[in-house]
Amino acid sequence: MTASATHSDGLPAPRRYWAMTAVAIAVTMAVMDGTLINLALPTIARDLAVSPSVVVWVVSAYQLTIALSLFPLSALGEKIGYRRVYCGGLILFTIASAACAMAASAPALITARILQGLGASGIMCVNIALIRFIYPKQSLGRGIGYNTLIVALSATAGPSVAAALLSVAAWPWLFAVNLPLGIAALAVGAWALPTNPLSSRRFDGTGALLTAVAIGTLVLAIDGFGRSQTWTAPASLFALSLLLLVWLYRDQRAKPHPVIPIDLLKVRLVGLSSATALASYVVQSLCYIALPFYFHGALGFGLVAVGVLMTPWPLAIAFVSPLAGRLSDRFPPGILGTIGLVLLALGIASLVLLPADPSVLNILWRMGVCGLGFGLFQAPNSRAIVSGSPIHRSGAASALQSAARLIGQTIGAALVASLFALFPQSAATACLQLAVVFALVAALTSSLRMRPATPDEAAQR
Repeated sequence: MTASATHSDGLPAPRRYWAMTAVAIAVTMAVMDGTLINLALPTIARDLAVSPSVVVWVVSAYQLTIALSLFPLSALGEKIGYRRVYCGGLILFTIASAACAMAASAPALITARILQGLGASGIMCVNIALIRFIYPKQSLGRGIGYNTLIVALSATAGPSVAAALLSVAAWPWLFAVNLPLGIAALAVGAWALPTNPLSSRRFDGTGALLTAVAIGTLVLAIDGFGRSQTWTAPASLFALSLLLLVWLYRDQRAKPHPVIPIDLLKVRLVGLSSATALASYVVQSLCYIALPFYFHGALGFGLVAVGVLMTPWPLAIAFVSPLAGRLSDRFPPGILGTIGLVLLALGIASLVLLPADPSVLNILWRMGVCGLGFGLFQAPNSRAIVSGSPIHRSGAASALQSAARLIGQTIGAALVASLFALFPQSAATACLQLAVVFALVAALTSSLRMRPATPDEAAQR
């Protein structure tokens, strides 16, 4: 196969299916490891003889490393190739997983998690860019729909998989299980994944470093609002992050190929889709964290029942994502996204308006509506970000989508913690009410994409 055929028409079957298999395995590991060890944190703290405030960095170090390295690694992918960054990230992730499994102290485990996060970032920052070269243009939405399904199932399955493993093995096996999967994904991916046209521009090392520091500081500040007893330290850190972001913007806007995709955000479809994604993931984080408290505390359901009640949302996402991906190949993202987000807002509002003693069925169908709405929005929105970007900027578009998810979820978690501090008796309900507001804001932003692009806007793509 020639490179030009790969670039313009995607990969032929069966190589396309093997390439997606490699993507699916790697993305599953990278996403699942963000939540997989949460259940094991108390055990890890006991075994390594550290306090909860220290062991929480086993999770935070992983997530923070991903957030601050997404854009620099995507820029590197445009320079050396998305497949190389992807496979390099997969190798580092697998080796770091072994280091996590063998860690005998908290500093060693946290250091290994930082390396693991860097590997996960290499996977996540270019996975959708690779899908753009795996699938033909007319089927791109289908490929992104499958990717959305994989991400949704992986994020949801993390706690269940962890519980199953911990019932028969010690916590290091949560990391060791990545070794055979990583080797299998690398063996398939090294052969099946497509190549992409390489940029001849020089890698902007200074811009990459400034990007990492600015975004890392911002994420730490947002997270700090939810963790700190007072807001003095996170507010100071937030002010510093704003100064760094202004510096970053002034540095990047003068460059023809910025590390931060300012050029893409100026494209109307991409900018609006990114803003929609950010708001929607704030909604998801608000609901996923607050709903267990709402079902257990406000409505009086037991913990086992709460687990059942949470299931329809991710199941509905898994059901509708492939269909939404196919629909996005035929219908504009503004229409699909707006319908989905309005459904999401209505579903959350119906949960807030539940009677004091609701039946399980009354809750299950409302959760299903939320999942259907979110799933209908997600794949078409990701397709809009990628397809609205020039093909040589696919890596930056992929990183933009992942960054919107991570930062949106971080903001949502910080808002939940803040509301629980301010309104301890009614915080769960307040979180859901705020989620309705964010869902409506996201729907409004999505609806702005319905206006046809002007000739100048179309020329920017």
